[in-house]
Amino acid sequence: MSSEVSEENKKQKKEHKEKNSRIARVFKSLSFNAICMIVIMLIMLSSLLTIIGVENFSRSFKREYAQTTYYMARTAADLVNGDHLEQYLAGEETGEYEEVCRDVQSFCDNISVSMIYVIMVDRSDYGRFVCVVDSICNEVDNTNYTQWELGYKRDTTNDEYREKYRRVYEQESPYETVYRIKVNDGQHPHVTTIVPVKNSAGEVAALLCMQRPARELEDARRPYIVSVAITTAILLLIFIGCGSFFLNKDFIKPVLRISAETARFAKENTKSETLENFKGYRELVELAGSIGIMETDMVRHMKDLEIATAERERMGTELSFARTIQVNSIPCEFPAFPDRDEFDIYGSMKPAYEVGGDFFNFYFVDDSHIALVIGDISGKGIPASLFMMVVNIMIGDRTGMGGTPAEILTFVNEHICEHNDADMFSTIWLGIVDLRTGNVTATNAGHEELTISHGGGDYEIYKTPHDLAVGVISGTKYRDYEFHLDPGDKIFLYTDGLTEATRGDETMLTMKGALEVMSRYKDCSPEETIKGVYKSVNEFVEGAPQFDDLTMLCFEMKKYMD
Repeated sequence: MSSEVSEENKKQKKEHKEKNSRIARVFKSLSFNAICMIVIMLIMLSSLLTIIGVENFSRSFKREYAQTTYYMARTAADLVNGDHLEQYLAGEETGEYEEVCRDVQSFCDNISVSMIYVIMVDRSDYGRFVCVVDSICNEVDNTNYTQWELGYKRDTTNDEYREKYRRVYEQESPYETVYRIKVNDGQHPHVTTIVPVKNSAGEVAALLCMQRPARELEDARRPYIVSVAITTAILLLIFIGCGSFFLNKDFIKPVLRISAETARFAKENTKSETLENFKGYRELVELAGSIGIMETDMVRHMKDLEIATAERERMGTELSFARTIQVNSIPCEFPAFPDRDEFDIYGSMKPAYEVGGDFFNFYFVDDSHIALVIGDISGKGIPASLFMMVVNIMIGDRTGMGGTPAEILTFVNEHICEHNDADMFSTIWLGIVDLRTGNVTATNAGHEELTISHGGGDYEIYKTPHDLAVGVISGTKYRDYEFHLDPGDKIFLYTDGLTEATRGDETMLTMKGALEVMSRYKDCSPEETIKGVYKSVNEFVEGAPQFDDLTMLCFEMKKYMD
């Protein structure tokens, strides 16, 4: 018996679990969520339209309410003689005053307004006024106002009233209206209209204020809101029913069919005929056709991708070898000459891509002369790296034959121009330092300006003659120039990747900024100088990608050779 009960419990739990699973699937389904979205959007739209309608109705009613109140207030103002207001306050013309009070009170009772009062406002700041006439009718709005006596004085209620008093007195406006629809001081909602009381000269002598209950506004708005709400609810139900039916039939079911096919393809990666002869809206037919084409293309592309991946891996390996060859073609071990104490030297190259077109080099011409060279090849990537290695090798080989830097570059230029179908060129600075005297003979083939730090001072530009870049025009004759290095002097060579280092807002470091960066490390060794400049450049660009090769070479004359 207990076994049967246990089996029954398991069966009920299983059915309950399946029911919850079905409910969860419904809540996660496209059709349910799409219908819910339509319902929510319609409710929001209906609510918005209702609010807009009520606001427009209220605004129009308030405008009409204020207009009619103005006409009544203007009629009441005609009952007051603006020429005798001062006499009323002085206790004169009592008979006329009493008649005016009776007429105003009678008018107040007949047109069902809460209050009509005439005040003379202190025009110095409109902050105080004195009452001339005051009529009230508490029965109209079940209020408990107390009638002001002739000559009653008080401060203006607030800045809003003060400004409206001023506008009517100065005749900037024919009348002003103050709305008190939402009140929290025990009063009832009301509208106060302010009109001028003029004397026979057409001047504003006083103000007549008429306070009218605003319950008519509430009474008129309530049935309007109810009718709009009922109409909106009926239309909402109709739209939801019709929209849900057609949405499910013409959109959701076709989309689910397309979705099922894309899910199958994602798992199996095989072409299917499921979406052939698909019918429905033009957009869905085009989508089904596009997915069919996509499946065909994806199957073909996966095969092509396998081939391309293998080719890319092969090219990556070759590119890595090219970088290794390029790095090995320039000095990369430091200290470069540990047995020489006449000078210190350090260089570095950081390409923008895997391989680059910048290069530097240094080598002994003989025991007492060392050659320094730095260059920048046009273009980037593998073509520039190949051209760079050719130029570097040719300069090294020709330097070993002897001659001045100008003679060396003239020779290299001629041989490059003979076999330069790619029209590539290179800017080059080549100098030969005499370690016995500190004299330097150099030539500049369109390269950046040399910078020098004398005796530990700031780096400065050393202006020199510039000739054409190597590889531009055959027959170019390059010129030598000379300068002198004392012990403690340093020269700093670089490519345009330094001065043109750019951060995300397109701001470049420039030559001025480069000199400031170099001078921060004027007391440092060549190695510390270059590493410090790299660090400062990275801080300047703020993580922006490097778009040009950056190469630097620093040489320090420590002492003359014995």
